[in-house]
Amino acid sequence: MATKMMERSSIRLEPKAVEDLRGRLRGLLLLPGEGGYDEARAIWNAMIDRRPALIARCLGVTDVVACVNFAREHALPLSIKGGGHNISGLAVSDGGLMLDMSLMRGVWVDPGARTAHAQAGCLLGDVDRETQLHGLAAVLGFVSNTGIAGLTLGGGFGYLTRRFGWSCDNVLSMEVVTADGRVVQASERENADLFWGLRGGGGNFG
Repeated sequence: MATKMMERSSIRLEPKAVEDLRGRLRGLLLLPGEGGYDEARAIWNAMIDRRPALIARCLGVTDVVACVNFAREHALPLSIKGGGHNISGLAVSDGGLMLDMSLMRGVWVDPGARTAHAQAGCLLGDVDRETQLHGLAAVLGFVSNTGIAGLTLGGGFGYLTRRFGWSCDNVLSMEVVTADGRVVQASERENADLFWGLRGGGGNFG
């Protein structure tokens, strides 16, 4: 039986529940001591040394939904790692469930519409590489190994900001898994309040 100690309480994770979650994921579910666990929990700020109870290396939205539901049902703190570049280490929490999005790095560019669709684990360099193929540039930050999700949720200041605004000003829509496990679209036309909160909200809304 795995036991996760919190500040004033103890949350017990039955092995069967953990194995059930593992069976629902396409990606890997890592526990402390398993191969790849320490590499997956590592982030840019090496001063942060936290140990999640579980790390899910998500491969798609269905994996994310399964993990969000599991965390809610078992009262686990949930953290999300994109590029892992946040200096305060928000990507990882002690004793929680960490979603490692680093395997979801697909980028699709529509040069005619001058738009790009990027998955949550993309780094700025991933997006730059694909847009430059078409002679385009996205309004992103300065450091190519920063995650696009965290940058955009936090606002996003970069080389093109003076002319085109912040990264969040250039977002057309976002696909979001909400705390109750629903998959919703957020844009100026759908869930506009959520869309407003996501752009610069610092990761508090999705």
